[in-house]
Amino acid sequence: MDKKYWVPALDKANDILLAISGQPSKLKLIDLSKQLGINKSSMFSLLNTMEQLEWVVRDAEGTYSLGSRLGFIGNSFFKQFSLIERFRKEASITKHKIQETIQLARLERHEVLYLAKEEMPSPVRLASEPGMKLPAHVTALGKALLADLETSVIESLFPEESLQPCPTPHTLKNRSDLITQLELSREHGVAFDLQEAVMGFCCVAAPVRDTQGQVIAAISCSMFQHEWEQKRELAQREICALAARLSHSSV
Repeated sequence: MDKKYWVPALDKANDILLAISGQPSKLKLIDLSKQLGINKSSMFSLLNTMEQLEWVVRDAEGTYSLGSRLGFIGNSFFKQFSLIERFRKEASITKHKIQETIQLARLERHEVLYLAKEEMPSPVRLASEPGMKLPAHVTALGKALLADLETSVIESLFPEESLQPCPTPHTLKNRSDLITQLELSREHGVAFDLQEAVMGFCCVAAPVRDTQGQVIAAISCSMFQHEWEQKRELAQREICALAARLSHSSV
């Protein structure tokens, strides 16, 4: 493991959380100090900070247990798998209506991370697979996800006016053009990739929102360009409907 940019304090905090999780309401400051080899002064500072962040709770007897903030984070972690399960169920129906493959992804900084795929048989298989990442600006999924962000955030994710990579002649090359497209996506609730990621393929995507209205993922449908001319309206309608169903069930 490369520790060039390692943060020792976070490493120690991780060890403390693991120790407390193994023996909740059993360990006091002195116990944690001895068990982990961290001096009492440093342990006090770490525990005090973690208590303020609600990562840990100090009980009446001076022992520690995990805090509510970790419960919230853990719940969010498992929600993504629940979303994948719901996606598979719902998308398995939608894909037969459109007769095209449907994908689910989330945003990780300036990239999209593919989470799941419901695939229709085709002579040409989409290269994107769960676990893969692609630049957000070249995909409909990425645009649907980026459209929820403030312009200042977009500028921080893409600090240069020139966008890279540009895999096809149709790929957006400038950040200003991307921002313009994102404004349209925000207004209409859909995003498009018209041969921008792969020549000969077009795609429509829509965002999935949680109960607070925050975008947590996006779904898309890709197809050959010649099919796009025939199925564009159908694909857009079905993808938006699927996104709405997944959003309504996101709890």
